[in-house]
Amino acid sequence: MLDFAAGSGLAGIAAARAGASRVEAAEVDRFAAAAIGLNAALNGIAVEVVEDDLVGAANPGWDLVLAGDVCYERPMAEAVESWLKTLAAEGTGTLLGDPGRGFLPRAGLERVIAYSVKTTRELEDTDVRNAVVWRIGG
Repeated sequence: MLDFAAGSGLAGIAAARAGASRVEAAEVDRFAAAAIGLNAALNGIAVEVVEDDLVGAANPGWDLVLAGDVCYERPMAEAVESWLKTLAAEGTGTLLGDPGRGFLPRAGLERVIAYSVKTTRELEDTDVRNAVVWRIGG
């Protein structure tokens, strides 16, 4: 499975702890990529860190792609949406987590679950962010 735009690697680490046999975490920010390696090691989990922009890449065998909070800029949201829809059409499971960003696609999404997440005004414009996990159709 692939944890795309992985940040700290939380989703990939959780997937590995839940039994995923092989986890890749893709992150273009080198500090975040380093954090993924450290967090995986602290959790006793093997996660392969990929420091490449994988948008548009062919699927090398992922059964599931997780992407979280990637719809905050139009160009990225559009590119990721197209790529994830292509992967979904090929049979790859695709889940997108989004806290209500402005460039979330409006078509081809199936709501899986929603959460109210406490945050701070230093990070967000609200004290609670309503995050939704969406399944992407092909």
